[in-house]
Amino acid sequence: MSAPLRVGLVGLGVIAPYYVAAFDRVDAAELVAVCDLRAERLRGLADTHACYTDHRAMLAEAGLDALIVNVPNDAHVEICADAVTANIAACVEKPLAIEVGAARELCAAARAAGVTLFTAFHRRYNDNVLNLRARGAAHGSVRSVVVHYDELIEEHVGEDRWYLDMERCGGGCVADNGPNALDTVRMFLPDLAVQDASIERDGAGVDRKADITLAGTDGATARVLLDWSYRHGERKTVEVEYGDGTVLFADMLGGHQGFKSSLWHEYVGILDDFVHAIHTGGTHGEDGLIALELVADSYARAGQDGPR
Repeated sequence: MSAPLRVGLVGLGVIAPYYVAAFDRVDAAELVAVCDLRAERLRGLADTHACYTDHRAMLAEAGLDALIVNVPNDAHVEICADAVTANIAACVEKPLAIEVGAARELCAAARAAGVTLFTAFHRRYNDNVLNLRARGAAHGSVRSVVVHYDELIEEHVGEDRWYLDMERCGGGCVADNGPNALDTVRMFLPDLAVQDASIERDGAGVDRKADITLAGTDGATARVLLDWSYRHGERKTVEVEYGDGTVLFADMLGGHQGFKSSLWHEYVGILDDFVHAIHTGGTHGEDGLIALELVADSYARAGQDGPR
């Protein structure tokens, strides 16, 4: 067997613990280095990992095969581009970028260099969604998909207040949760076009609610409903109607007790799939770009500023 891939992690914010834990369950990868601008975030890992406050120094010195980019949305492109230049595969949290043009350039650079660029869509690995898709295979083509993605964002961000900064986040619920919700739809309807969208923003310009309608092929439809002001806990669901009239439903949080507990198994799926993408090649950010283009089209349909 080949040695595990040597992986570095940039950004020790609210999602980092799920990545760190995933390495215990993926033998083909080893977390060898971590990086954060805040030195205090590194203290608990200093005895077991090489620690950096500059991602470029980590890329140059840590002997990495791959990098996980877990930083605010507005820094995704810069760090991924540095990894691609260093010939190091990159797995980046969604969204791939906050500007469509920059995302296209990044994907082109990764393709030209033959470097894996992978977007971390964690709901692809949700056990309840995967079970729904398996059950639906016997019921014909997909007629419609409805995804709800509702939460009170202030409960989820922890100290990562950049989520509520439109410039750093890219817009709000559409820019940040939209890629995950739209990618979930694409698990059932890969080819989509935005038909209409409405977006509600708060006084700071952050989009808090959205209703996006989309069209697939052969008359199929989809709807994505996002809410960052949801005060009834958390709702992450998908409902699919099939050609024979069967309607199947999945609660992405079902069976996972505790706040954000579904993420533990989903991030194992991300890491395992990232390793597979590195070994097989041919992944250069395409899915991340598609999701970002759908996000940008949603803003355009709503007449709102968003990813350019």
